[in-house]
Amino acid sequence: MNDIAFLFPGQGSQRPGMGRDLVARRPDLADRYYGPADELLGFELSKLCFEGSAEELLPTEITQPAVFLTSIAVLDVLRGHGVTPSVAAGHSLGEYTALVCAGVLAWRDALRLVRRRGELMARVNERTPGAMAAVIGLPAARVEELCARTRERTGAVVEIANYNDPAQQVVSGERDAVREVAAAAKRLGAERTVALNVGAPFHCTLMGELEQEFAAELDAVEFRDPKLPVLANVTASQVRTGAEARDCLRRQLAGAVRWEETLRAIAGRGVTSFVEAGPGRALSGFCRTTLPDAACHPAGEARRIDRFLNSWQGPGSTPVE
Repeated sequence: MNDIAFLFPGQGSQRPGMGRDLVARRPDLADRYYGPADELLGFELSKLCFEGSAEELLPTEITQPAVFLTSIAVLDVLRGHGVTPSVAAGHSLGEYTALVCAGVLAWRDALRLVRRRGELMARVNERTPGAMAAVIGLPAARVEELCARTRERTGAVVEIANYNDPAQQVVSGERDAVREVAAAAKRLGAERTVALNVGAPFHCTLMGELEQEFAAELDAVEFRDPKLPVLANVTASQVRTGAEARDCLRRQLAGAVRWEETLRAIAGRGVTSFVEAGPGRALSGFCRTTLPDAACHPAGEARRIDRFLNSWQGPGSTPVE
């Protein structure tokens, strides 16, 4: 199948029990990924994924490696059934999984980076408490205008962090400024605004202070040239080399996730089927809103993978083993 894209989710897609059903069907995943991850990180990430509560999974330094590891397990299962993408992309944290899929990063190196990324992001929030909120039902230009007005009036940081789809933008920054933009959006006719339960104000200039420190972490890891096209968040375009992929991950900390542009760029390659290879269904929703004629398949659980395989291979296809 040559016209399929893998989309890898980011923070916010975590779910209690994620990955447990996959390991129940494929016990080898425990030895291949979960056991080594526990040893590498020095704590039982597997137990948190399988048994942890929503509150236990919420800290950024836990969420990020948990979502990444679950997505790696899903990727293994899909590949085991012969499903290979022609292009890959990941939303924020998910870009690391996309780079593993494309052969740019070894999964253990990516896990180390993701864990360190989460720790550094949590540290920023301790110094400058921030917030994020989704604005639904206003175009990006109006939300950008609201952010600019609030910055001019208050001097506070507030910016669009995620351009998710034509009707959803996520703003990030200092708490009061984010609340002010959300309230103004409602007055302007936004369908609704949703305060996001996240551990830090991601993808805004408050994260800029991390770039130099995280750059050293990135420089310590081997980045190979991609074996298949992978699109970066900050550019919504294909990265051609390992060095370019490394630079995009550095810039991603404080840069916006241009997800709508990314989806349109993938569709421009002739791709008509998208598989969300990881927990949650948010990316499938963005895909359907942005590309209503595309086939979008959430595949973060065994039963959803079964459903996708049945549609892809036809009735009677083998469930996840």
